[in-house]
Amino acid sequence: MPDRRAPRGVRSLPNALARGRERVTGVLGQRFPTVAVTGMTGVGKTELVDHLCGRPSGSGTPEAGSAVLERRVRRGARLTGFRFRVVPGDNAATRLGALDDVFHDDPVDGVLHVVANGHATGRRPAGTSGRADVTREQQLAAELEDWTVTAHRIASMAVRRSRPTWLVVVVTKVDLYADDIDAVVRSYSPGSGTPFGDRLDELRALAGGANLSIDVLPACSHLDSDAGGVTRKDRDRYLAALETRMAQLSGHV
Repeated sequence: MPDRRAPRGVRSLPNALARGRERVTGVLGQRFPTVAVTGMTGVGKTELVDHLCGRPSGSGTPEAGSAVLERRVRRGARLTGFRFRVVPGDNAATRLGALDDVFHDDPVDGVLHVVANGHATGRRPAGTSGRADVTREQQLAAELEDWTVTAHRIASMAVRRSRPTWLVVVVTKVDLYADDIDAVVRSYSPGSGTPFGDRLDELRALAGGANLSIDVLPACSHLDSDAGGVTRKDRDRYLAALETRMAQLSGHV
């Protein structure tokens, strides 16, 4: 009876194709690492990513009620950049599902967690308009609660990964407290003794210092004018410093 088995070269073709796809995926992953952008509603996540992607301010899809937003930015002759995955800030099923997506189902390479020193833009419930009347103390409490939920997922992801994860806490809206930027950045840093700093210390302990690097950088992605002590040159400098640090952490430079 004739041997109907496929020739060895044909039988090995699916495995070769799979290995080829893995190589391509690996190269693209190195050139375009995936970055989760997290933080409560109103801190300026989408606006920050618009600037990092070189998009006009306000060109993004509205955050409320949306799933994860994905964008890619290319910079330089090497065609390196990042795939940003912006997690909606509303404390609802869409947000929790998006957090599970970016930290468990399809884990990211790094995280930008955006905070605003209690100056997040208050949002009213769906179907109403205008800004909500929320005190800064309430915003700071909500910010800390939001971070606690996110931090647990980052820790869980970091211990599962075979390579280190990086986190940059982006302290935005610095034009609203231009005289205190350095002190505010320190208050969001590990070892600061503040409630947020204590949560970072706990995260590092859970994830393991070797598995998670943490940076804290200021940012200002929108200015109506150069008033308030932060100029457009300052804004561009902050964003450039953030881009440079992300490139370093991702091995682009």
